[in-house]
Amino acid sequence: MKSSHRIALVASVCSLAFATQAMAQSGQADADEASDNEEIIVTATLREASVQDIPVAVTAIAPATLERQGVVDVKLLSTISPSFSYQSTSTETSGSAIRIRGVGTTGNNPGLESSVGFFIDGVYQSRPGVAFGELVDVERLEVLRGPQGTLFGRNTSAGAISVITKKPSLTEFEGFANATYGNYDLFNLQAGVGGPISENVGFRVSGSWRQRDGVAKSATGATSNNKDRWLLRGQLYFEPSKDLSIRILADYSKIDEKCCDAVIIADTTLATQANATFHGLPNTGVSNIGPTAFRNLRTNGKQSFNGADNWGVSGELKYDFGGARLTYIGAYRDFDSFQTTEVDLTGLKILTQGAGGVSQTPGQPKMGDRIKTLTQELRLQGDGFDGKLDWLVGAFYGDEDLTSVATATLGADYQRAAAAFQIGTAAGPNPLFTLTAFGNGGVPVSATGAHAANQFTQSGKTISIFTHNVFSLTDKLSLTLGARYVDERKEAAFNQLQANNPACQASVNGVLTGSVPAAFRNTLVALNCGRAFPVNTTAPASVGGGLASNFLNQPREFAGVFKDDALTYTGQLAFKPNSDILLYASFSHGFKSGGFNLDQSSAVLVNSAAVLAGLAAGTPVAPQFADPRLRSEKVDAYELGLKAALGRLNVNIALFHMDMTDFQLLEFDGLRFRTFNVPSVKSTGAEIEVFGKLHDYVSINLAGTYADTRFPNDCAIGLSTAEFPTVSTLCGSSLPRSPKFTAAAGMTYDGPLGGSGWQLLTNVNIQYSDSYRSTVQPRDTNAARTPFPFGIQENFFKVNARVGFTTPDDRFTFEFWGLNLSNEVTQTLTGNVPLRGVPGNRARAAFFEEPRTYGLTVRTKF
Repeated sequence: MKSSHRIALVASVCSLAFATQAMAQSGQADADEASDNEEIIVTATLREASVQDIPVAVTAIAPATLERQGVVDVKLLSTISPSFSYQSTSTETSGSAIRIRGVGTTGNNPGLESSVGFFIDGVYQSRPGVAFGELVDVERLEVLRGPQGTLFGRNTSAGAISVITKKPSLTEFEGFANATYGNYDLFNLQAGVGGPISENVGFRVSGSWRQRDGVAKSATGATSNNKDRWLLRGQLYFEPSKDLSIRILADYSKIDEKCCDAVIIADTTLATQANATFHGLPNTGVSNIGPTAFRNLRTNGKQSFNGADNWGVSGELKYDFGGARLTYIGAYRDFDSFQTTEVDLTGLKILTQGAGGVSQTPGQPKMGDRIKTLTQELRLQGDGFDGKLDWLVGAFYGDEDLTSVATATLGADYQRAAAAFQIGTAAGPNPLFTLTAFGNGGVPVSATGAHAANQFTQSGKTISIFTHNVFSLTDKLSLTLGARYVDERKEAAFNQLQANNPACQASVNGVLTGSVPAAFRNTLVALNCGRAFPVNTTAPASVGGGLASNFLNQPREFAGVFKDDALTYTGQLAFKPNSDILLYASFSHGFKSGGFNLDQSSAVLVNSAAVLAGLAAGTPVAPQFADPRLRSEKVDAYELGLKAALGRLNVNIALFHMDMTDFQLLEFDGLRFRTFNVPSVKSTGAEIEVFGKLHDYVSINLAGTYADTRFPNDCAIGLSTAEFPTVSTLCGSSLPRSPKFTAAAGMTYDGPLGGSGWQLLTNVNIQYSDSYRSTVQPRDTNAARTPFPFGIQENFFKVNARVGFTTPDDRFTFEFWGLNLSNEVTQTLTGNVPLRGVPGNRARAAFFEEPRTYGLTVRTKF
């Protein structure tokens, strides 16, 4: 959409909102003058306190705000908090990532835990996919920016999201129900009911169901990015005395969706009909391509599936001893996901991952992650020295068992397509088939049906002790000191459950005996073995036999142990000259656990060229294998902040700088995922939030974030020779999905509709983002280091609006709403299309965010 059209649309929507508000206000000229600003209570410091009184950068979001902005899950939080961003790729349950201030951990590898911790009712959710349920019956949501390791533990080096659900009432019976219908045939139901069972016991049951057609359509007839999910949560609350309370929660959610295809935005020049015909293919497999296909969300792939079953139970006990208060939170969670993906993103039968796909071999296990997590936390806190010390001590224990299964099957078009779109015509028709004859007694071998099922397991335990203390030095000056000691241990292994690939064995034989022409040796093994490499593939006896992975850069099984410990700490100095102003300065040292790269490529041979050269020269070279472990990520963060109450408006400003070492990063190179540590990453910037009331019935929220999140020019210093080429290409560039400036602005009228007795709600929200890089690597790996096409998402505006009417008895509300009314279809991530193109001449695909949606919601409460 052209800039002038954007401006016109924004102006039109805002004019409508202001006109509606003016009409509504004309009937209530006698409204009270401005009153004191409402206090917002948060638990960001594990204590209840006003958001304006704590030296922490935190955004507190009330349920009414979530409803007005249409935030039904965490993905849409960026419409309220511009420091937050979300990204998903081929699967929402395993390939999602959260970023705060431009910093986060990319998904698609179960061994990587997020840099942004996610907590629901105090319970740690170990992966973003575990946490991305429906936001229903929420009391409050808090976005904590910057390292939070002292109080919230490991894996909060960039920040934390804390969701607090509404607890049962002991005094009144209450409930609500919401029903929504929208475009793409959206149906959404939410409901909750609760109240007292007896004088000291209450209950609450709530749930949500959402279903919607896919927003992307493929040339094959497949659809993608639909919604089909539900959640049920139950609670019991006991309060036997004023000193003791017990809260028990249980929840179950299910996702079963068609997700997620990507749009091919640029194709390789090798993808011609002539090349396809030369190799015996009916077509190139791609008919929807380029910016027009992206704007219209038109894809080429076959049907993909993604889902998960997720359940858990937790308990919270609080007891007031008088001089100290005890809190215990214990929880068990079980997450079981699945995915079936046609990896090639085309209409051809090339590469399937997961059970039930077009080319899947019968008898393969399902592909997905199973994560079982047990967590326990105990805290004791109180006051000392006549209230001058607010102290807190605690301990945390976590035990996680993870099993991840990755499968792959090569389809009937695999060898012909890989040859057509990566080799061209130089080696004759279908050389990936014909060249296998050199290693199979003159008989070529087909790769159709070749498959592998790899299982990765990881068992992790973490123990920590922590303290967090606030010293009131004077009635205006306070000092906060906190520290946490963390001890981590993880045991991981890669075992192949099943595999069969005669074409790979023949390729290995021909290459290692030297019978395959030298120009095609690397290509033949890389493509015919690919994602379906049997780890027991052997080397010919003429070169000494044994495993082929001792000579070639191919997967091998591994088992290992990762151990680490760390001390995280924080110091904050806060000055409150009066009740309306808080000034603070803080320093935090954070920690994100290391572990294992749970991918088949993580322990491969790194000196294959030297080994093969030694073999040819008759001077054996000892093989060297990659270490599948990842180093822990650490961060030093500095922050200066101001929080001020100016009448009915709150103004919060934060200046920040973060130095990160051993930053964990993942990228897809077109055939496999690579995970590695970057020695240095930095983020420097500023945030401002303005929120409150302009009038009794008119409220505003303005927020902006400037973040220069970057790989410094010397980001690869200290790396080994093997690691340097991958990391050095990042140095001097920004992090992916890290715009320099983002902002959100909204205005709401919520008050009487003239003298009719009805209530009127109007809300307009505008989200802005600067341009950002949507690909991990800024340049390709060819000698010219060619920039990737369409690797930059241009700056954009997105506009949301809502108009609602509430009946005079306050029982029913009817809301007409629209999200992304400007219909900005934006990239979340771009990458190489598997097996399509060569360095400097690759096909590229983009995953996308939600297009325009709109509908009607009816709410009732009692």
